[in-house]
Amino acid sequence: MAEIQNSKSTTTNLYLNSAIGFLSVLLLGLLLALFTRLIYPRIFNQRADQPSELIGSIIQLEVLNGCGESGIANNFTALLRSNGFDVVEIGNFDRFDVENTFVISRSSSPNNAKRVAEALGISEDNIIREESQDFYLDVTVVLGKDYSKLNTN
Repeated sequence: MAEIQNSKSTTTNLYLNSAIGFLSVLLLGLLLALFTRLIYPRIFNQRADQPSELIGSIIQLEVLNGCGESGIANNFTALLRSNGFDVVEIGNFDRFDVENTFVISRSSSPNNAKRVAEALGISEDNIIREESQDFYLDVTVVLGKDYSKLNTN
């Protein structure tokens, strides 16, 4: 009888020691992750005086309908995506009386807006710079009533 109790307590101790070991490894991993976050903060926690840089070469943009023509933002979204741009937002501009299509540069790199404008055949005179750390986009395209004159290739 003593052997059965001894074998049960050995098995119980083995399970408890395994659970303690697993929890210790898990706790160590969590502490390491927390320490890494404190030492190396992510890029979106940059200080305001540091210029933000585009990660990789993909330009993220939004396409807004400023002319009121139904479905026009979707049509240009497909065109921009086929040219390698990452359209992450589609919507309406705050008004529908925009005559000329324009591009808003949201990041500290005006070259991103120039590349988008060039792809659509928009003059550099129609690029507006509106830099802010609050935007997660590089460029905004506001389609005006002149959309039929833009490059659609």
